[in-house]
Amino acid sequence: MPPHRKKPFSAKQKKEQLKAKKERKRQRTQHDDDSPNSANNGSEEDTDVLKLNEQPANITEKGYDPNRYRLHFAQDTKKAINKRKEEASQPLTFLPEEALELDTDDVYRPGSVLDMPKRPPWRHNMSKHELLSREEAYFKRYLDDILAQHRVDELSYVELNLETWRQLWRVLEMSDIVLLITDIRHPALHFSPALYNYVTRDLGKALVVVLNKIDLAPPALVVAWTDYLKNKFPELHIVHFTSFPKDSTERNEDPRKAINKRRKGAYSAMGPQQLLQVCEEIVQGQVDLASWHRDMVEDSAPDTGDATGSEVKVEHEEDFSYKAHQKYRDGVLTIGCCGYPNVGKSSLINGLIGRKVVSVSKTPGHTKHFQTIFLAPTVKLCDCPGLVFPSLIPKPLQILAGIYPIAQVREPYSVVGYLTQRIPLHTLLRLTHPNDDAPGEGSKWSAYDICEAWALKRGFLTARVSRPDVYRGANSILRLAVEGRLCLCTRPPGYTVHKECWELHPQTREIAELQEYHRRSVGCPSDLLAELSQESDGEEEEDSEDEGEEEEGGLATQNPFLLLADD
Repeated sequence: MPPHRKKPFSAKQKKEQLKAKKERKRQRTQHDDDSPNSANNGSEEDTDVLKLNEQPANITEKGYDPNRYRLHFAQDTKKAINKRKEEASQPLTFLPEEALELDTDDVYRPGSVLDMPKRPPWRHNMSKHELLSREEAYFKRYLDDILAQHRVDELSYVELNLETWRQLWRVLEMSDIVLLITDIRHPALHFSPALYNYVTRDLGKALVVVLNKIDLAPPALVVAWTDYLKNKFPELHIVHFTSFPKDSTERNEDPRKAINKRRKGAYSAMGPQQLLQVCEEIVQGQVDLASWHRDMVEDSAPDTGDATGSEVKVEHEEDFSYKAHQKYRDGVLTIGCCGYPNVGKSSLINGLIGRKVVSVSKTPGHTKHFQTIFLAPTVKLCDCPGLVFPSLIPKPLQILAGIYPIAQVREPYSVVGYLTQRIPLHTLLRLTHPNDDAPGEGSKWSAYDICEAWALKRGFLTARVSRPDVYRGANSILRLAVEGRLCLCTRPPGYTVHKECWELHPQTREIAELQEYHRRSVGCPSDLLAELSQESDGEEEEDSEDEGEEEEGGLATQNPFLLLADD
C-alpha cells in the first residue's frame, strides 16, 4: 500500500478550509494597512510570504504535514503589479536573437551575497532542538543580508522555506554523486555556480549536470550549451536526457481508460546508458554496478505490454538522522537528485527505472518530501523537492521556465510581453490585431493586444457580457510556453555569432539522430500549434501554411518544435 493514502474529503471540511483561508487573507490585509515594511527598504507596502500549492491539512495520516515543503516566495506588491499592468498596454519593442543569450555570471553574481545557504556547522552530540534553532538563526541572517543589499522587487523568486533547504542539505550530505537536473531551454538559469563550488570543493563530491528535455531544443543549441558548461566548469560531468511515457493508447479509446493506462505505464528515456557510463567513470570499480547494467538491458527489451515489472522499493522519509557521510556505505552508490521545480526530476527517475514509480505533475513543487528509490540493489536514488536558488534573473523568465505556478500568477500580461519581444507570437499564432482587420505585421502590438487576440481566436469569452477573456488568453499562452509548444530557448554567450559553426558541429548530427530515434520510439507529440492555427482559418491560410512548410524543407514533419526554436 502506498504511504500517505488520501482519505475522503467532505464538503464540511472544504468549508472549514475556505473559512480559514479567508481569515488568513483578512489578517494579512489588516497587517498590510497597519505595519510598515522593514524588509523593503522603507517602502509603504508589505512584502508578505506567498505560500503556494497549499493542501488540506487533514487529508493524510496523523503526524504528516502536507504543507511542510510547499513553495514559499516573496509576494509582489500591489504597486509593482499595477506598474506591470500599465507597461503591458504599451507598444512592444521586438528584440534581436542576441537578447536570448544568457550567462550564469549575470544570473547569480558569483561572490555576492546571493550565494546559496549552507548548513551551519553541527556536532553529533547536539540535540534536535539545538540543531534546528541554529539552522533557523542562520537562515534568518542569510535572508537579512540579501535584503540589506537588494530590494525585494529587483530580486528573483527565491525559496524562503527553510524546510526545503534542509532537504537539500541532507541530500547533499548523504549522496556520493549529485545529479543537478536542468532544463535544456534554460541551463544558465537552473545551474547555480554556488552549488557547483559547494559540492566539488567543500564536499569533494562529483557533480553531474543532466541537460533534460533535449527534444525541445535544436541539436546545435544542445551542443553549444554542453561546450559552454564544460569550458566554464571543468569538473562537471554532463549527461543528455529526455523521458516520455510510452503512448500505447488508441485514438478512439475512452479517455478515462487512457489516463489509467498512463498512470502505471512504461517510460522510454534517452540518456540512462550515458548516465551509467559517467557513474562507472566516477566510481572506478569501488561499487559493483553490474546489476544496474543488467536491469537496463532488460528494460531495453521489446515492450510486451506489461508495465508492472519487478518491484521497486520507494521509501518516504520525514525526519532525518544526522550522521557523518560514509562513501559507498554498505557497497551502495547513493545518487542525489536536485534542481529547480518543474525541470523533470521525477520524470528522470521514472525514465531511469523504465516505468512510473514517482508521481509527476506540470505544477511546480509537486514533490512534497524527500524520497528514496532503489534503482538497483547497489544503486540508490534520493529525490529532493525542487527549490529556487537566489538570483537576479527577470521574474517573467522564471515564470516561462515553469518555476512559478501559472495558476498563481496575478499579472500574466507582462510575461506574455516578455515572450513576444523574443519570439514573434503574433506571427506564430497567426493573430489578427483586435483594432485592425489586417494581420499584424504593420500594427503596433502590445502584450495586452496579444492576449486579447488569442482569446478571440480561441473563443475565450466572459460569461455574462461575452467579452474577450484576456486573462484566460494570457494564461493559455503561458502554458503553451511552459509545455514547450512555444519554444523559448536561451542561448549561451556568443551563440548567435557562431550559430552556423554550431549547426555544422560533428556532435550536432549525433544529437539530431538521437532525438529522431527517441521520437520514433515513443511517438512524436502532436503539433499543437498547427492544430490551433488551423481552427477558425480559411482555405487561403491553409494554402499559405502548406507553402511555408515546403519552404522550410519539411522541418515541421521532423520536429514540431524546430520551427519555433529558430526565431
